[in-house]
Amino acid sequence: MENGAAQDPERLLTPAEVARMFRVNPKTVTRWARAGKISAIKTLGGHRRFKASEIEQLLATTGEDAAAPSA
Repeated sequence: MENGAAQDPERLLTPAEVARMFRVNPKTVTRWARAGKISAIKTLGGHRRFKASEIEQLLATTGEDAAAPSA
């Protein structure tokens, strides 16, 4: 049985998961999102989620040892 909706939905990451990838505090990730340095999706409950593909691309362009995204 195949669902007619999105076949492969985008994986979403929490601020803690993104923070681990960049080796920073989760609050720093939230600050980056508020400042517009990274895009975020807000859940119905008001929590931020980040598209895994965008974060992985940003991580690849800034280097794995980067402490902040360049914006």
